[in-house]
Amino acid sequence: MGGKYRITGDKYPRMRPPRRRGRLVVVVVACGAVLGVGGWGTLQLIDVFTGGGGTASTAGSKAGCTTKAAKASPAAAALPAPAQITVNVFNATTRGGLAKTTADELKKRGFKIGQVGNASNEYDKKVPGAGVLLGPAASLNTSLPVLATQLTTAERRTDAARTGPAIDLIIGNAFTALTARPEATRALTALTAPRPAATATTKEHC
Repeated sequence: MGGKYRITGDKYPRMRPPRRRGRLVVVVVACGAVLGVGGWGTLQLIDVFTGGGGTASTAGSKAGCTTKAAKASPAAAALPAPAQITVNVFNATTRGGLAKTTADELKKRGFKIGQVGNASNEYDKKVPGAGVLLGPAASLNTSLPVLATQLTTAERRTDAARTGPAIDLIIGNAFTALTARPEATRALTALTAPRPAATATTKEHC
């Protein structure tokens, strides 16, 4: 070329396109986001199949389940104390004096004593067992179980026609003595002790 400017030497300048650094940065960021989402999804799957890591907000409805509190069983009805129970003691055997000695022992154990004597014709010499505890229908789950702790081998009966709260102890032919006092006391304590209410639990319904 002529003119004022001349190109000298044997190397010529090469034209290269500019480096596209912006595109590279976008690709790197996109790859990182994909890897992050994939890792999070994997952790969620592991949590579902292993049952761990549930938060408080989702624990009640995990895997589509709902929770309900189990109802506690009602407390047992209060039983009367021996001092609140009147006992009539009748002897249905041929052995004399059993009604009085038995009534005296029951009185020492805290029971109130009503009538004491021989059994009526309905029961006289007709009770083969240790005895019969007889009371009104309302005494079946109240005073009868309390008195039964003093003669555990006695038969329990109720009579709907009876009036009044008193109950009868009818001594039978197999009677030898009341249940030993320590054993009767343990049985009475276990019977009248308050029962703890059942602990409420939760059940899942899916």
